[in-house]
Amino acid sequence: MINNFFKTLLPVTIIASSSLCLSEEVLTKFDSSNDKISNWQIVDDGVMGGLSKGKFKISDENALVFNGILSLENNGGFSSIRSQRTKMDLSSYKGIKIRVKGDGRKYKMRFESDSKYRRMAVSFQHEFETTAGEWSEVFIPFEGLKASFRGWKLPTMKFNPQSIQRFGLIIADKKQGPFKITVDWIKAV
Repeated sequence: MINNFFKTLLPVTIIASSSLCLSEEVLTKFDSSNDKISNWQIVDDGVMGGLSKGKFKISDENALVFNGILSLENNGGFSSIRSQRTKMDLSSYKGIKIRVKGDGRKYKMRFESDSKYRRMAVSFQHEFETTAGEWSEVFIPFEGLKASFRGWKLPTMKFNPQSIQRFGLIIADKKQGPFKITVDWIKAV
């Protein structure tokens, strides 16, 4: 009798777990019906005296193009693009998948949740590499996100995907010069 129970339960378990793994939600596709330029903003190291300059546009192919010049002068060295504030509960997903065409440099996917340090938002980041001129899909697991506050690591803080308030990309690879990354879409998976 127990053997028959497991024969019945096993296919149901496999089907249920397969459907959970296959679910995904498109967060943004950068087409005119979904995302507007006003939903994004650039934050460079100029907020602390740096000289890096980033900019972005939505291309004719409906992709976000984030590019600029990274400068290490005046203790600078970062440029970022961030979504406007929002409220998202992605706790039913394992992470984010992003389709990008890079320039061979390292970027970080960046999130803010309701976590605070000194009453200020904590950044949760995951670094990924790009291949120059090639499209790739990058998976960013929520469990792999590292907390920081203005560059200071906060190893005891854990990311809460139930209270995402903002997300975006940052380049801070300590290499001066031009950068460019193109994003086709961002999905929760």
